[in-house]
Order: sequence, then structure tokens, then C-alpha cells
Amino acid sequence: MTASERIAPRSRRRPRRTAAVTIHDVAARAGVSVATVSRVLNGKELVREETSRQVLAAAKLLRYVPNVAARSLSIRRSQTIGIVLPDVHGEFFSEVIRGIDVAARKAGYHILVSGSHSDPGEMLEVLETMHGRVDGLVVMAPDVTLASLREPLVPDLPLVLLNSTDGGLDSITIDNYGGARTMMRHLGELGHARIAFIKGPAQNGDARERLRGFRHAMRGHGAAARMLELSGDFTEESGYEAAKLLVKQKPRPTAIFAANDSMAIGALSALTDLGIDVPRAMSVAGFDDIPIARYVAPPLTTIRVDIAELGRRAFAVLFDAIESAAQKQQRRECIATSLVIRNSTDRRLQGRKGGAP
Repeated sequence: MTASERIAPRSRRRPRRTAAVTIHDVAARAGVSVATVSRVLNGKELVREETSRQVLAAAKLLRYVPNVAARSLSIRRSQTIGIVLPDVHGEFFSEVIRGIDVAARKAGYHILVSGSHSDPGEMLEVLETMHGRVDGLVVMAPDVTLASLREPLVPDLPLVLLNSTDGGLDSITIDNYGGARTMMRHLGELGHARIAFIKGPAQNGDARERLRGFRHAMRGHGAAARMLELSGDFTEESGYEAAKLLVKQKPRPTAIFAANDSMAIGALSALTDLGIDVPRAMSVAGFDDIPIARYVAPPLTTIRVDIAELGRRAFAVLFDAIESAAQKQQRRECIATSLVIRNSTDRRLQGRKGGAP
């Protein structure tokens, strides 16, 4: 046996590759042109129903998988959108991503997700990384002025802002001010007048609007109202620490309103550890209605934001911008809020003085 006739050991044999099915194979099988196959598979132009069925049957029989990279080059699209959030940890952000993802998948798009940690430098790095890979961006940057970052980097890329407004960009916001006023009205109707507020980060637009709603409702209570504002950063830990300080106040507040549910849940935990009954001794309320809010003990009264809808609306606006070649007017939408009453709020204890704000 000559060297050329030797057979490689079984362990070294490589499986023979089967040639990938191409769009030309589908066209040949269906008896139509490549252009017709492309039109059918992309669904962009009208094709006779019989021809369409014929092409789809051929593609299924051959197990044809479109070359996404080639398709992206031909239509100058990646069928992918970028999502940039302050963080990717926490129920609020998870719900936003879920809402965008569900809507994107229905439209045939994929998502790339990254966090900026509310840092302009990190935001710039994220945008640079996504540039050229996505057809559009959904950006939540309530702590960052985006205009200075956008202009040199992605001037023509469709972009939608969440929870902030910046120049002429499309944006989706939450009725934070109205929601805070609604919660204060609820607490007032329960007879609470000495209401403490746990604030969010000072640089955060949502936090500022919720604080403005609280202060508007407390107008007329003077310096005493300001004494009942404690700093927080939207985390459970900050809510826990704020509640520990509030119970030392003389006289003690009869209700705590936190600028988001995470801080309200932290406050609930602190009051439980201190042996303070909620809601008999102190009512607690939050904002957002994250999924866990209904399962804590007691279930949390809160202002409901349809967080997933926030994500769905953001994608709808972005998709419209991607698909529309013509210039359009700037779009601004505001997601309404609603009061959800659960067991963490109740009428103030009899014998305590104070009227409704």
C-alpha cells in the first residue's frame, strides 16, 4: 500500500461537510428567480399567493436558513436595536427590557443591552461599541445630558429617550409628578398629615418630578415638611436606613412615601425589624409597582407604572423612526400612572393630630 493509499486513523477522520443550502438552491427548486425568493422571504413586495406558497415550501423542504449577515449588507440593516440603561440590575429595568424585547421580536428585531451606570464616560463607550451594529437606540439616561454625546457619534441613528427629554429627540416619559400628587391625595384622605418622603438621586429626572409632586401637596406645611425629606438612591438599603432615621423623629411621621418601590420595601424591612406595625402604627407607600410589590408583607400600596408598556412604546416609536425614510415631527409621549391600594396603608391612628395635605 502506497502512502497515498493509506487511510487516516478513525479518530482523525473529519465528518464530511454538507454544503449549505443557498437562496439559489431554493430558487431552482421552486422554479422561480432569486429575486422572487428574496421578495417572498423578506415580505417586502407583493408576490402571487401561489408563487409565495411554492417558494416557502421549497425553503422548508431544503431547510434553508437565510444568511443574516448577507441580508444585513443588502438592506443596510442589522435587524438589531441597542438598549442602554443606567443599570441592568433590578426589577424596573428587567421589566423595561422585557417590554422592548417582546415588541422587538414580533417585528423581527433582536436586542443588544448594556448599562451605563449613569456615567457619561461609560455612556460614550457603550454608544461607540454599539455604533454600526444597531439600527436604532433606546436610551434611558435621566442623569446624563445626551446631546453632547450623540452629535459626534450617532447624528443620523434613530434614537428614543426613556424618562428624559433632550433637545429634539423622540422621548417616552412617565407622569411622575401626577403620580406623586395622586399618592399624596390618597394618604391625605386616610388622615395622614405628617408624611415623610424618601427622595431618589438628586440628579435623576424621575426623582425630581416625584419630589416636586410631594412638595406641592405639602405646600403650606412650611419648614416642618422639609424636615421630613430624607435622601435616598433608589436602593432597598437607602430606604432601610431612611426609615430607621424617621422613627426617631419627634413627633414621628404617620406615613412614609418613598420615591420608588425598592426604597419602600427597604423601609418596610426596617420597620419590621424595629417592631413597628405597618400599617397600624405607620403607613408605607411606594412608586412604580414592580412585580415584587404585591408579594411583600404587607403588600405595598404604590403608584403603578406599566413598565413593560414603557418598553413597548419605546420600541414602537423607534421602529417608526427606522422604517420611515421621510423626516417626521419629534414625538413625545407620557405614560399615565394609577394608584394601587394594598395593605401597607391605612387610616392614621386615632388620637394623633393632623389634617390632610
